[in-house]
Amino acid sequence: MTTSKNDILNKLHSQSIPQTELPDLQSIELSSQWIRYEDPAEQFAETLSGVGGLCFRVKNVDEVNQRLTEIAAYQEASKICSQIEGCGQANVSIPEITDPHDFEDIDFAILPGKFAVAENGAVWIANDGGPARTLYFLSQHVALVVPASEIVHHMHQAYQRLGFAENGFGTFMSGPSKTADIEQSLVIGAHGARSLTVFLVEDAF
Repeated sequence: MTTSKNDILNKLHSQSIPQTELPDLQSIELSSQWIRYEDPAEQFAETLSGVGGLCFRVKNVDEVNQRLTEIAAYQEASKICSQIEGCGQANVSIPEITDPHDFEDIDFAILPGKFAVAENGAVWIANDGGPARTLYFLSQHVALVVPASEIVHHMHQAYQRLGFAENGFGTFMSGPSKTADIEQSLVIGAHGARSLTVFLVEDAF
């Protein structure tokens, strides 16, 4: 039986598409054409701002704490979590929570980021797979603390840094949650964090 669907599929099968060699992504000639920024940290901050986030370049954790006091969402938070030692005034103990649903009413979470990507304002976040990984998405407001030395120019470099030798959790996070599906009207915080602040910390923490 001949149908319009079969006609379409037969026409597709009959087309000859010439093979194209994949580019050598490791070649010096090609890699020199990849985008690079004079100041990756500045580019990251600018890109993050464009997607609704906020970035602060600070010296150490003490400066993070100072900046936190200037953020209204942190000042108004009733429940605060922190995975960064000495950072923030946490009043919810993360190790004591075994059910990820219990993080649903966290107002502000201060969490680590592995590295940042200047090209798109993304931060690679990873977790051992425990309940705390939901903090990145269930918390009303999220602050990521990232070493300032850990910024790559683009996603090609970012993917080269990823490793999955062990089971765990990891994803890129760029800006707060948002959607513009309905009437092309941008809504911030539609599916997750209502705000995202990234601290690029110069000193090791």
